[in-house]
Amino acid sequence: MIRKGLAGLLAPIAILLTTGVPGASAQDAAPGPTHPGPVYATVTDTSGKLSLQTFGRPDGKDMVFRISGSVYANIEGNSLDPAMRHGQKLFNIEGYNIRKLYRVPGTNQLYQLSREIVFYTDPADPRRVLREWKNPIDGRTYPVVPINNDTVNFGPFTITSAYAGPPLQQLHEETVWTSDIPVRTNFATTLGEGFGLAGGVYAAQEMFDFSVDRREVEDRTGPGVPEGAMQTKISWARTSPWVPFMCLPETDVRGQLTYHARSWSLDSYSQVEPWLRAEVEAGYPLYKSTPAAPGASENSWTSFYNKQLGKGATTWAGWCAANGRA
Repeated sequence: MIRKGLAGLLAPIAILLTTGVPGASAQDAAPGPTHPGPVYATVTDTSGKLSLQTFGRPDGKDMVFRISGSVYANIEGNSLDPAMRHGQKLFNIEGYNIRKLYRVPGTNQLYQLSREIVFYTDPADPRRVLREWKNPIDGRTYPVVPINNDTVNFGPFTITSAYAGPPLQQLHEETVWTSDIPVRTNFATTLGEGFGLAGGVYAAQEMFDFSVDRREVEDRTGPGVPEGAMQTKISWARTSPWVPFMCLPETDVRGQLTYHARSWSLDSYSQVEPWLRAEVEAGYPLYKSTPAAPGASENSWTSFYNKQLGKGATTWAGWCAANGRA
């Protein structure tokens, strides 16, 4: 899928952009060094164009994937009942990932740069952000730490006319494709912190279904550089260990979490609902925009390590002992 070389890129792109190609705009006539448009415009494969447009807007501006869903307890043999039963809805989740395509200056390589903020909310009221959660196993109440990953980056992807995306499937009027990602990370080795995980290893499964309407596919896969965000719907499911703020050691408390959520594209942060923007602006204003350049990525566990544990200044067990309220 990834190939080398981009001989003679800028000259043909300049010709395309100045001859009224659909989707091109005046600002694309003189793209900046990190603008993805000239590189994106070389892609000919429909799937390649669609997948790149889920990474970010080809016009280089920020876009948002709004996320809304629920989190359930997945407990082998229902072994924690009645304190916590298998299938119990523990949280709603509400938030977004804000992202953009970024070109490495002077190259044909693209990154997806993003930040994501997702709040755990009341299981009966998705708009009521939870500040604390009572652990039914130990009876203690802990602060709720949202998913706040700064940053979440992918790449670089080398882009040529041969760049191709995943296999596509046509379901009625929708073009769909999937991305299933098994995740295994030994935090005991990489961070020196095991989080109560079996062997200190984080093991999860991330599963995505992408869906784009046939008319949107037709409108956005022609020549040139489309403006705005492609109208995309995503179904997301994740199985993962108990998150760190729950203070449930996987080694002692058998079970895991199942996330089931929907996501949909928005043109910009301004289209996020006012109640959610207010929450972000009150406590997490960094997440109003994307990173300026590539950098190290976080997930829920490394973010917790960096921000709650002070990058190892305290341990996960120490944090739980200090923050749990009887």
